[in-house]
Amino acid sequence: MIPPADSLLKYGNPVLISQSTDPKSARARPLRVSPQQLVDSGPIPPPPKPKSPSAEATRQQCQEILDVILPPREWTKENQHWMQHVSSAPCTRVDVINLEELLDTKIQQRQARITGICPIRRELYSQCFDELIRQVTINCAERGLLLLRVRNEIQMTLAADQALYESSVAFGIRKALQSEKGNIYTEERVENLENEVDDLKKQLNEQKAKCEIIEKREAEKRLLEERKHIEAIHLLKRTNEQLKAQVELIIASK
Repeated sequence: MIPPADSLLKYGNPVLISQSTDPKSARARPLRVSPQQLVDSGPIPPPPKPKSPSAEATRQQCQEILDVILPPREWTKENQHWMQHVSSAPCTRVDVINLEELLDTKIQQRQARITGICPIRRELYSQCFDELIRQVTINCAERGLLLLRVRNEIQMTLAADQALYESSVAFGIRKALQSEKGNIYTEERVENLENEVDDLKKQLNEQKAKCEIIEKREAEKRLLEERKHIEAIHLLKRTNEQLKAQVELIIASK
């Protein structure tokens, strides 16, 4: 792990938890020293004045509550395991003003968007809210726990909204793909129907051509039959007239 990035949440001094002289060894030698003690080789400062048991117990209880609300961060660097707890130092009005100025500076430095969805702006405001929870918890633990519930509810609501948004986007993409596939199927269907219509038109034209040929042939046959019928009638009329004339001659001769 790499050292954690700078945060708006105020932390105390990092504490060395363990270190290993052998990089391949999994076991580590536990230590409980601060980095200032590792670097400073001068004379040992005098021990601090003892505090009252009630004040020390209150500070310890406050630190425990802060550790529950805002867990300490840990990282490993050069085979050394470090831990950094949230600061339990009391805050003043100046700290709040500095926090606001630092928030505005971070927003400008990281070029966060002022409006709309912006993960950078959300991260910075989340860190600022955690810092406000820390400051409130130091003065009143109950108020800090209540703010913790508010923060968790907000995060849960945002997570639900994000899941709903991602689900809606996935649903929209799925429907778009289905619509695209449907359009492709419809286009293929239209093309097949158009080809079928063209084939039917060709068949219709062929049948019309055959029908015209048959009608023309039948008309010619009908004309020919009519001519033959007319000629037969004329022939029978002439024959009838000849026979009638012969009958009249025979009657006249008697």
